[in-house]
Amino acid sequence: MRKIFMLLIILMLLFFARPIWEEPVGEYVDLSFLDSVDDAIENLAADANVTIALDDAKEFTSRLASQLQALVLTSTSQMPEAVEKPELSETDSLFAIHNVTLGMSKEEAQAKVGLPLRLMRNEYGSDWHSYHTNYQNYVLLSYNKDGNVDGMFTNQDIISSTEGITMQSNKEEVRNLLGVPLKSLQKGNVQYILDTREEYDLFKVDHLYVTVFYDIHEESTVTALQVIHEDLEKERQEIYAAPNDEIREGYEYLLFELTNSARIQRELPLLKWDQEAMLTARKHSEDMAENEYFNHTNIDGESPFDRMSNDGIDFFVAGENLAYGQYSSIFAHEGLMNSMGHRENIVKPDFGYLGVGAAYNNENQPFYTANFFNR
Repeated sequence: MRKIFMLLIILMLLFFARPIWEEPVGEYVDLSFLDSVDDAIENLAADANVTIALDDAKEFTSRLASQLQALVLTSTSQMPEAVEKPELSETDSLFAIHNVTLGMSKEEAQAKVGLPLRLMRNEYGSDWHSYHTNYQNYVLLSYNKDGNVDGMFTNQDIISSTEGITMQSNKEEVRNLLGVPLKSLQKGNVQYILDTREEYDLFKVDHLYVTVFYDIHEESTVTALQVIHEDLEKERQEIYAAPNDEIREGYEYLLFELTNSARIQRELPLLKWDQEAMLTARKHSEDMAENEYFNHTNIDGESPFDRMSNDGIDFFVAGENLAYGQYSSIFAHEGLMNSMGHRENIVKPDFGYLGVGAAYNNENQPFYTANFFNR
């Protein structure tokens, strides 16, 4: 009986230590080596005495696995101290984010939001200046050549509006207040049809382009807001920006930041940037872009598990998100959040590290690979 008990402990420990792929890449996990174990446990459980031993073993290994996992998570990810939301004042602008409005000088804006923590090149040819405190009160601002705000974004509840739109507003309410959303966007001589999939609306209000993103899993309530001055929008000559190293790096870091911004709102540990995982992810994005496919399994039959292992990344739990064809990292992130399998990766408490890699095809369409894991 003692031998059986010890065997069960070893088997259960092996089970909890195995690599885990979250949806939508679960089908690429090869767990066939566990078939014989499952059969053996089934057969052994037919004996009443062994059933008691099995119950004891499961309880013991469950406690042990939980303790080990908690220890690992504690060592890699800590919850930052909570900060208060800004007290939002009334605005005479269509939208204000963290009490910042378009046209405000950089000095005025940064008196409200502090100094930027990172600059990331965007599709408009300017930089997103990232402001936050451990991803709380998350704001992106862009400035024109005169140093005035010409673009802003947030996915947190720090917006105010003359129209009364808040993060609690739903799609129907927003449309009633802002009118009919655009169905296309003119760039040069090309008119691009907007494939919104009811996940966001683009409105033209006076001199502003307002994109309102919705959370389809939360009754289509507002989940993010982007406001762009028409002068900045004109800087984007085509729907997709011409890629370069600055834009690629900007897109990669922005998707990482948006992931952490989503996690902190759900009181989840923040992810740490992992350079090795970024390189692995970037290679897969490049492979997909160059060879014109979109899949977790590459043309050599390698899964995300294989690619990370081949690059020397140690992990006990991992997952991969892919996105393709979105105009920017903001649109990619919001699309991933509206896909339940990808959303689960973004908000999975077990993950501690993330690397994001981007690449572009001949039409300048971005491919994103995000590799989540914990070691």
